[in-house]
Amino acid sequence: MKVIEIAASVLKGNDRIADENRIVFRDNHVFVVNVMGSPGAGKTSLLLKTIEALGQGFNIGVIEGDIATSHDAELIQAAGVPVVQINTQGACHLDAMMIKTALTHFDLAKIDLLFIENVGNLVCPAGFRLGESARIVVSSVPEGDDKPKKYPGMFRVVDAVLLNKIDLLDVFGFNTNTFKEDVLPAGFSSFSSKPEIFEVSCKTEKGLSVWLDWLKKHGGVVCR
Repeated sequence: MKVIEIAASVLKGNDRIADENRIVFRDNHVFVVNVMGSPGAGKTSLLLKTIEALGQGFNIGVIEGDIATSHDAELIQAAGVPVVQINTQGACHLDAMMIKTALTHFDLAKIDLLFIENVGNLVCPAGFRLGESARIVVSSVPEGDDKPKKYPGMFRVVDAVLLNKIDLLDVFGFNTNTFKEDVLPAGFSSFSSKPEIFEVSCKTEKGLSVWLDWLKKHGGVVCR
C-alpha cells in the first residue's frame, strides 16, 4: 500500500517558493514582516499606526490577505502606501506562491518595509513560510489570556507577540502574567531564543513606541 503524505508535499513545495521570495527580498534590501492573528485582533489598526509613525523614514508597502473584500486594503491605500489585495476565496492562509505573484505589482527598489497581513487565523498561517524576515502575531485582550496555551503552534514560530487593546484589560479581567508565562515557554525566534512581547493599544497608542523601536532596529539591518 502506498501512503501519500500530502501535507508534507505541499509544505515542501511552499518552502521552495518561500526561499525564492526570500532571495528576492534580500537582493532588494526589503525587510518583510508576516503579520498574523485572529480576525479582529487589530492587525490592520497596527499597520495603520505603524505607517503613520514610520512613513516619513521608510518606504512601506503592504500585502493584504483576506478571504473576501478589499476593505482593509482600501484603508491602507488611503494612508498613502502601495498595497496589493489577495483574496483567497476560502483558503485560511496565504502561501508563498500568492506572495510571489503579488510581488509583480510592486517596485521593490522603492520599498524598505513590506508588511504581509495574513488571513485572520491562529492555526494555518503558522505552517506556511512566505519568505519573510520576521513573523509576528497580534493577540488582543478580548480574545482571552488563554490563546498561547490553546494555539501553541502559532506562538512558537513568531519573533514578536503584540498584545493589543490593553486599554480593555480591566473590562475583560485579562491576566497578563498568565498570558506571558504561556507565550515564553513556547517561543522560538530567529532573533533570540524567545519572542519579545509588547503590550500595546492602537486606540490610545500606549506601548507603540517600543514596537516601533524594535521594528526600526531589526528592519534597519536589512533596509538601505
